[in-house]
Amino acid sequence: MQEQKTGKEKFLSNLRKDNVFVDSKIVSLSDLTGMPVVNGISRAIISEGQIVHAVSDIYQHLPNEKYFYEIEAAMIEADINYEVQSTNRDNCNFAVDYILNDYKFNIDVKNTKDRIIPMLRFTNSYNGGIISGHFGYFRELCTNGLHIAQTRTGFKVLHRPGGVELVIPNIKKLVEVFMSNEYYSLSKKFEVLAETPIKDLSEFVKFTCTKLDLFKYEKSEKNPDEPSKTAQIVIDTINREAGIVGVEPNLWLGYNAFNEHIHNCKKGFSNQRKTDIELFSTVMGMAN
Repeated sequence: MQEQKTGKEKFLSNLRKDNVFVDSKIVSLSDLTGMPVVNGISRAIISEGQIVHAVSDIYQHLPNEKYFYEIEAAMIEADINYEVQSTNRDNCNFAVDYILNDYKFNIDVKNTKDRIIPMLRFTNSYNGGIISGHFGYFRELCTNGLHIAQTRTGFKVLHRPGGVELVIPNIKKLVEVFMSNEYYSLSKKFEVLAETPIKDLSEFVKFTCTKLDLFKYEKSEKNPDEPSKTAQIVIDTINREAGIVGVEPNLWLGYNAFNEHIHNCKKGFSNQRKTDIELFSTVMGMAN
């Protein structure tokens, strides 16, 4: 008889493992097309055989090999156990999550069966997106990241003649400071959300999606009181997770259901994080 996996084992086995080390290079647009080009778009970034961005002569490309390998080295030096989740969107937007796989960093959300795990997320882009690093969270119940933490990692990308240079802070000290301050402060807010029931689930979903302009609640103009397909998915997610953890629908489950929708959309990583922060603020406001 096969042993059942624990919640954490299931969680770790579901982590995304996209290839982020794609073949990329910068080439002259004029050489590529045989035509003259205007100032400001003299070169092209090619990733896996596709042009993903046009850039100027002064643009300095940061390939994932240089970026993520240096981050990985800093994580190893910090001597912190971690698991990796990697996301590749269209070979031009990339994110690597370093999930701190150590029970001393985990927090059980009071009155739920939820466990949240801190993570460090680093993003890179070959099409003009933002290179960033910040703290976030994962839930064992799902594999979507919660990016409401305000703390950034403090790393810098310095542009030097002939290339770029990464300045990475002391990861171990950074984690210690984060865990002793923002992480536990936010966990208390999670508990407030978990203790606040949703009285009318349809109204909660309708208000939240409308306020944040996420999607239309109404199925159609002829059926304004019926939820759209997306709205119904959010409602069903809240009800399903409430059944799993054995509670009535509450704001914590409501926030996470919308969070899942946000992270299933193919928005840029920085836009997802911004929307996530707005979502948390909106839902938190309902508990006060």
